[in-house]
Amino acid sequence: MDKRDLNLDLMVDTLKAAAEPSRLRILALLSRGDLTVSDLTAILGQSQPRVSRHLKLLFEASLINRYQEGSWAYFRLADSLIVGDIARSLLDRLDYSDPLLERDLERLSTVKLQRRERAAAYFSANATSWDAIRSLHVPDGAVEAALVKIVGRKPFQAMLDVGTGTGRLLEVLAPKVEQAVGVDQSREMLALARANLAKAGIDNADIRQGDMYALPFESDAFDVVTIHHVLHYADDPAAALSEAARVVKPGGVVLVVDFSPHDLVELKREHAHVHLGFADNQVQGWLRSAGLNPLEPIHFPGRRLMTGIWRGEREVTHRASRSAAHHGAAR
Repeated sequence: MDKRDLNLDLMVDTLKAAAEPSRLRILALLSRGDLTVSDLTAILGQSQPRVSRHLKLLFEASLINRYQEGSWAYFRLADSLIVGDIARSLLDRLDYSDPLLERDLERLSTVKLQRRERAAAYFSANATSWDAIRSLHVPDGAVEAALVKIVGRKPFQAMLDVGTGTGRLLEVLAPKVEQAVGVDQSREMLALARANLAKAGIDNADIRQGDMYALPFESDAFDVVTIHHVLHYADDPAAALSEAARVVKPGGVVLVVDFSPHDLVELKREHAHVHLGFADNQVQGWLRSAGLNPLEPIHFPGRRLMTGIWRGEREVTHRASRSAAHHGAAR
């Protein structure tokens, strides 16, 4: 028996768990991102006890995973090679033009839009004081010094800072590269970043509006991609990292700075955080799934929060190596 095979009883149990309209709808929704019981209740139009019962059955069949963030419980489609593959195979064959599924996806879009609007409203309200708020939580100097050391190990031509905020990381790293670009969705943040870069005399950095899930750049465009304290606002961190991996060149690196797991639930209530930090294996798994080679993480303990730097390198393929050698010889 192949290691990806299930015995008869387990296969029957798995299929029974999925073979119910509401549970199949839940699997379809979770395949598009992590959701809470409240999210699913609003989307499905069902009572919380009923939704919880469906989730319990799916969890017991190992079709979904559950993880806790403070008082919030999130659910996601199983990522196991066996049961997860079965779930994805079933979902690939669903007709999403079905009116019920179409309505579910419309409501899912509304739920995600509300999350983003809440985060955007927070950014707009705090644009001018964002650096001061951030300084309460992370040791900026130590993290920035570590990033400078990482970036300074070899020459880089182009870097991208995703969710650039006030542009602080561009101020720190732009002198280490030929050309730097920062993207952010908030116009207030972009205006502040431009002002800060002008004040610092940084003339090799561009600022533009962009979505971290659909970066406005061609593939293989940057040597370094940084995502600094952005993922804890993301509905789908894995998708954001996959997009970052798309635009990084072979031989380049994606650098993620964010909080390690914590229990400061007030950051959700007061500062629109979606996630209460990330575990090493969680971020490294996302990097690996995005096609990057995870390196050893770096940690910085703080008074109440620990900050991590996670690195994912994109391997140089033989084709890319030959191309680089050709261009080098041409020069």
